[in-house]
Amino acid sequence: MTGKGRELADMVERRKVDILCVQETRWKGSKARSIGAGFKLFYYGVDSKRNGVGVVLKEEFVRNVLEVKRVSDRVMSLKLEIEGVMLNVVSGYAPQVGCELEEKERFWSELDEVMESIPTGERVVIGADGHVGEGNRGVEEVMGKFGVKERNLEGQMVVDFAKRMDMAAVNTYFQKREEHRVTYKSGAIEITGSSHCMLHITIVPAFVWKS
Repeated sequence: MTGKGRELADMVERRKVDILCVQETRWKGSKARSIGAGFKLFYYGVDSKRNGVGVVLKEEFVRNVLEVKRVSDRVMSLKLEIEGVMLNVVSGYAPQVGCELEEKERFWSELDEVMESIPTGERVVIGADGHVGEGNRGVEEVMGKFGVKERNLEGQMVVDFAKRMDMAAVNTYFQKREEHRVTYKSGAIEITGSSHCMLHITIVPAFVWKS
């Protein structure tokens, strides 16, 4: 884990990110540990070969962590209080095409439960690996027009969740360079997908976090 953790820390530092949700970590255990460059990783995984989620946090914010919920190897959350603001950071790894429907439904049920446990008035940011698809006709309130490829069942589940929770997939409102849309690359093989950041619609225009 040391090499992979340090590589992650260097990337986060280089991009000047304070909080980062990570998925498919494949790190077994339920821990929080320093990964270098002034960052700590809170993570949870039950199998070193699949799944796993985590939240990378700048060390200076660790003292602000009030609660850590490790729900499953696909869902976990951190509650922080920063400058009087209660912020819930949720990391989710949605089951993709090929996974059993039962596993997909279990993931969304777990995410629903996390959301329902958060008191009204607290802010929520969800960083999730999931495909939402392109086109937003009829769902303009929850996503922009810059999704990727055709929406499938998994993408519709993301949209349904956003509508249910009054949230928006904010990164679909911004156009990305093609190289930033590739989520897997090995040799000549490239798979284009998308990871999403979701915010409550009521705070999308105003929620800008500055370190």
